[in-house]
Amino acid sequence: MIQLPETGYLRLSDIVGDPKSTPPKPAIIPVSKSTWWAGVKSGRYPKPVKIGARCTAWKVEDVRAFIEQDRNQGKEAA
Repeated sequence: MIQLPETGYLRLSDIVGDPKSTPPKPAIIPVSKSTWWAGVKSGRYPKPVKIGARCTAWKVEDVRAFIEQDRNQGKEAA
């Protein structure tokens, strides 16, 4: 399991991974970038925060909450 910081922000490559970076970043949520953005648009994934003119990130707390919610929904379906 990937360790997330307690607070802060995650960039898209931190969330969906980047196998081409050095060292490669594993995915926290294994979906493609386009799937992630479609999920953000539909409301399935957390809303991003603009932290600069060309920089978008997600609050760690929001990503943690999504992971926990997704995990709990999986338990209910089983």
